[in-house]
Amino acid sequence: MEFVKIVAFCIAAAIVYGVLHDQVTAHLCVEYFTIAHPPVFPTESPFLLAIGWGTIATWWVGLPLGLALAAVARLGSRRRLSLADLRPVIFRLLAVMAVGAALAGFIGWYLAAIPHGWAQVIPAPRHAVFAADVWAHLASYGLGILGGVFVVGATLWRRLAAASTTLDR
Repeated sequence: MEFVKIVAFCIAAAIVYGVLHDQVTAHLCVEYFTIAHPPVFPTESPFLLAIGWGTIATWWVGLPLGLALAAVARLGSRRRLSLADLRPVIFRLLAVMAVGAALAGFIGWYLAAIPHGWAQVIPAPRHAVFAADVWAHLASYGLGILGGVFVVGATLWRRLAAASTTLDR
């Protein structure tokens, strides 16, 4: 049951992060969702777009992270880690992602560097905020994936180190 709780928590954490992240970015530049994304949701409401895209764009990141994290935390004969043991490191990962997204978004806004091809489609006065959204999203995905790999590795290391410390005594 703990295995399932870890996976479910990772999926839920990814979705909540995605929705909150997209609330900021959709309100900053709705064109990122209405022009640069396929028309999945028949609305231009930043609030609704953030809920929809925040969900469908992040659950799939939380699932493999949750499965990998649950596997290294629970499988095998070594002392198993529970969701309570893992929750702090998951929250730290989300905090790092949020800070990284904010910094990347600011850099993107400052540089107003948008991906090739979008300059003709996005109105010129919106280039800087569009760039902020693009950079923030890329940072969140990058940090989430790399950070997730780090968290899984650190969790595996934690279990192995705890087992070797117990054997040394």
